Amino acid sequence: MARKKKVGAYPSGLILFSLTLALFLIGFCGLLAIQSKRLVTYIRENYEVRAFLDKDLSESKLQKLYKTIAERPFVLKTNSSPQITLVTKDVAAKEFIAETKEDFSQFLGENPLRDSYRIKLTEDYFAEAKLQSVKQDLEELDGVFEVVYQENLVDNINRNITRIYIVMAVFAVILLLIIVVLMNNTIRLALHSQRLLIRSMQLVGATNGFITRPFLARGMLQGLISGLASCILLFVLIRIAISNLPELASLQEPDKIAMLMGALIGLGVLIGLISTLQAVNRYLGLSVDEMYG
Repeated sequence: MARKKKVGAYPSGLILFSLTLALFLIGFCGLLAIQSKRLVTYIRENYEVRAFLDKDLSESKLQKLYKTIAERPFVLKTNSSPQITLVTKDVAAKEFIAETKEDFSQFLGENPLRDSYRIKLTEDYFAEAKLQSVKQDLEELDGVFEVVYQENLVDNINRNITRIYIVMAVFAVILLLIIVVLMNNTIRLALHSQRLLIRSMQLVGATNGFITRPFLARGMLQGLISGLASCILLFVLIRIAISNLPELASLQEPDKIAMLMGALIGLGVLIGLISTLQAVNRYLGLSVDEMYG
């Protein structure tokens, strides 16, 4: 005995698979954006400005200079602790020898390097104009001989970061457009088996709202299921990535990832609703010849 068709009942396996995969790709793009933003912040906050000091400063002058620098608004503070490190000229000499494999003390007879404070800056000051103002401010302090930072590196990093964000944004928009078109076609094909039932309901006087309601409910449910499935896949991907590369754990931002997953679920429901509504309205507007064509 043939099963009686119910309005809104149509094959949904392909729809669930397509929408889940599409939402997962969008979520992956969002995850990359979150991780790259955190990575950019990490790079910026670990960038150091070096303030070379006058020679033969007393311990009291070093402490006074440290406190003066620590009060500056551009100094990064972690747990209220200023990120300022004193590097003596002896330590600097060892670092230089380790990097260059050359011992200058053998032919100079003395250490020409200076003590220095290595200062980490807040992310807001990671721009050429602001770094110049930081350099000028520090060099005006009593006891500071010279301030040095890599000028070209800052500009290059900022330019590359902007390019990456633009490319990711364009890719996400294109992907979203492809998803909407794909879902419209997929749902329209799925509803093809319901076209005669829709027409029969119209002939007995059912309103468009009454006919549409079950389809919309099913479309939203499919979007919800697909959103949840894409979130699960994204969570599994994160755990696999961290297990293989533990360093990624420090880049995780649970609050933003939770917001991303919530957005994926909402987007899935929205896409399911809009795509189903467009597909159903198309069949509601077909003539008898087009319905049977």
